[in-house]
Amino acid sequence: MSSLQTRRGRSRISTVGMTRRDTVKSMLFVGGAMVFHGFGKPTQAVAQGSTRLVQWYHQYGEAGTEEAVKRYAAAYTEENPDVEIEVNWQLGDYGAALNAALLTDEAPDIFELGGPPTVDHLRQNQITSLEDIFSDEIREDFRPATLEACSIDGTIYAVKMIEDTGGVFYRKSLLEEAGIEPPDSLDAMIEAATALSSGRIKGLFVGNDAGIGALGGPILWSAGGDFLNEDATAPAFNTERVAAAWTKYGEFARGDALLMGAPTDYWDPSAFNQNLCAMQFTGLWAVPAMTEALGDDYGVIPWPKSDDEGEPSTFWGGWYECVNGNGQNIDAAKAFVKWLWIDNTELQEDWCLSYGFHIPARISLSQTAEPLESGVAADMVTILDENARLGSVRWTAAMGTAYTDAVTNIVRNGADAAEELAKAEETVIAELER
Repeated sequence: MSSLQTRRGRSRISTVGMTRRDTVKSMLFVGGAMVFHGFGKPTQAVAQGSTRLVQWYHQYGEAGTEEAVKRYAAAYTEENPDVEIEVNWQLGDYGAALNAALLTDEAPDIFELGGPPTVDHLRQNQITSLEDIFSDEIREDFRPATLEACSIDGTIYAVKMIEDTGGVFYRKSLLEEAGIEPPDSLDAMIEAATALSSGRIKGLFVGNDAGIGALGGPILWSAGGDFLNEDATAPAFNTERVAAAWTKYGEFARGDALLMGAPTDYWDPSAFNQNLCAMQFTGLWAVPAMTEALGDDYGVIPWPKSDDEGEPSTFWGGWYECVNGNGQNIDAAKAFVKWLWIDNTELQEDWCLSYGFHIPARISLSQTAEPLESGVAADMVTILDENARLGSVRWTAAMGTAYTDAVTNIVRNGADAAEELAKAEETVIAELER
């Protein structure tokens, strides 16, 4: 259910007979062209005196998820017959569709985000404060970093629905046969991947882009850097240590030990399960499939430290539920969000662990959920708590593009890391000033 898992084909359909709401909620932008996607059920008439809420989800990859969220909505309306909830299951590029819809008066009342709410959302009133649905007791049941990610300037604007993280999964038997310990540094990772690369088996798989997408955060954090500084007033990635880490990784990536051209990308464990690689960076969501294929012949570590001063790290992902500040039924929307993501812990555990495999955002649930109590799953909970890092609410798409372009030139083309990071820094400074 990570945003990294949303990979679906696109099909055009006719828009004849669609209402303005249907058109807006089906609108996606692909390669600069506008296309449309059909989804869900047609809008139903609202009973007189009822409050109608529209809730958006992206298309999760796990079977049963769409049915589950519709079942949750039906349970709420059964308890609250004066409220009707239309659940819209968005196909394709969810982010583009949501961004387009939020600029109109036909936007959803409740929607999920694949990352923390941002300052731009707040400036456009696309989110509203959820402070009043968080009691002191409830606040203590969320990780401090999670609440921080849900907040802007100390005010809570989202409820975390699921926690996701990732790591480097390794085949125990292959490492043992080669006399290799799970790597604890970038140098050790490079040495292990090179030694384990033999015949059809490559040492490491981090994505078909050579890890540019998956490792953009972990390599940076493991070298003591960050996207922005602590108070989000300046970039924090243009350092000698970060440049050295990307230079070293780029030299390795242009070698022969990385798996490239896998049938699916790093978010899917197929390459690992089919013995195409000895190690793979992927997410917690892949654990059930790996266990089914490999039994207990695998372990997991965070991405290792980049240098002697660094620390291992990985991403802190997941999905966030927000209420539209421009909506007509804000109080009713907040009441439903509270019922679903604050009050009903049974449904929260069902959502995280009955279909995919994710860590519930509530600390109490993550500590007591049986599937997370042992083995690699328990190790992943520890990795989340000890090594995972969150991005900044002030990090924009333009900043991300500049940083990714720099990393791409370093890794693929062998460009000078210091020069590339300096160019990206200029863009980020301009964005922060904006």
